[in-house]
Amino acid sequence: MASHHNINRNRQRAKYICADILSAWCVWLLFLCFRWMVYEGRMFGYDEILVPAFNFYTPLILYPLGCLVIHYLSGFYMRPYKRTLVNDIATTGIASAIIALSAFFIIILDDEVAGYQRYYYSLLVLFVLQFVLSYVFRLGITLSTQHAVHRGQIAYNTVIIGTGACALRIAQDLRHNNDGNRVIGFIASTPGEARQPDIQPLLGDIDNMPALKQRHNIYTAIVAVDDDNTQLYKIIDKLYPLNIEIQFVPRINEILIGKIRINNLSGPALVSITEHTMSDCELSIKRAFDVAVSLMAIVVTSPLWLVCAIGIKCTSAGPVLYKQERIGMHGCPFTIIKFRTMYTGSEAHTGPQLSSPHDKRTTAIGRWLRKYRLDEMPQFWNILKGEMSFVGPRPERKFYIDKITQRAPYYCLIYRIRPGLTSWGPIKVGYTDTLDKMIDRLNYDIIYLDNMSLKTDLKILLFTIGVIIKGKGQ
Repeated sequence: MASHHNINRNRQRAKYICADILSAWCVWLLFLCFRWMVYEGRMFGYDEILVPAFNFYTPLILYPLGCLVIHYLSGFYMRPYKRTLVNDIATTGIASAIIALSAFFIIILDDEVAGYQRYYYSLLVLFVLQFVLSYVFRLGITLSTQHAVHRGQIAYNTVIIGTGACALRIAQDLRHNNDGNRVIGFIASTPGEARQPDIQPLLGDIDNMPALKQRHNIYTAIVAVDDDNTQLYKIIDKLYPLNIEIQFVPRINEILIGKIRINNLSGPALVSITEHTMSDCELSIKRAFDVAVSLMAIVVTSPLWLVCAIGIKCTSAGPVLYKQERIGMHGCPFTIIKFRTMYTGSEAHTGPQLSSPHDKRTTAIGRWLRKYRLDEMPQFWNILKGEMSFVGPRPERKFYIDKITQRAPYYCLIYRIRPGLTSWGPIKVGYTDTLDKMIDRLNYDIIYLDNMSLKTDLKILLFTIGVIIKGKGQ
């Protein structure tokens, strides 16, 4: 019987990164050989074609680093176990073209050339070397992984949430389909749930999932319950903090609105909750943008931070920064940071309260900071740490999430992405000083999730900048 290996995304990702570094070194060394042959006249038959105008050895470090940046932005490292041969060709080809063009304009274009036609030879040779060697190195890893999956040496441990006929049918389909999903058992959606006789093994109920995930290294959970959507959302809410793939059996609504994505013709039709509408490339660029711009913003606005800190300290007692626990991606809590705009202890006797446009708890300078959204500047640090993004649903406190969930149980759907500094919800709804407005904002945020793109993010950012400049914040 084949031995099973645990799924380790970081280890698989490291394999591809090492392969890309090694292939980049090979590409650059072979390209040097080509250039030297051209320079010595061995390839084209005469003596002076290229006169190298740069140090060949510094790029031995810089070229692989540049390749890794381009490959990261292409989204290649996002899902290292979900690579396909066709997808690898497309991703590697586009990345290789960008790498070759970048090297051409940064390095090759500085050469003294006897004939400009030689530029095109150099560019073409670099592209071919980059594409062929990168793809060959990656191909070895992808083929060995696929071979291990088909032999059962690598398997995605999968549990079925549910103990009825639907759960049994999904399990049977997966067990007859050799796509890497290994059904290790069933999970009852509620304690003491009645089950079909063939539901074996029953690992526990949904409340045991954190312990079961650690014990069985669960990769995917498929929700196959026969009840209404309310129970479905409650289950999803409990699964999100585990950071696993979540899928569910579609109902008629999902079928009619086209939510089903066919990834495997022989497998069951499922709706993925955790899959993004953005491509892997867009997600990588979005994160790179967050890191670069937040870091730059912290440096550029640091004098303004000092001015705000002095103003807060001189006008009211208490700390400059206000820290509060919010719920972020995967339903995990994090500490959001803002400049303090209210008097210290404003909720000490009343408990959590929503802010209003003319809130008496707000200090004089706090109203000014909110008007121009300057109180949000410390959240650049949250973005840099990966807890937030520039664009995404605004994070809420657990207290209000519980209230929203009573009326809108689908709140858990926004756990799919990082919360943001701004989003379509706040733009459309404005200040959320009532629970109804919070639910309206949630609905717009879910629409944003289904229409996520870099173009949409750019529009939201530009609109938000307009709000800041006009002082329309609250």
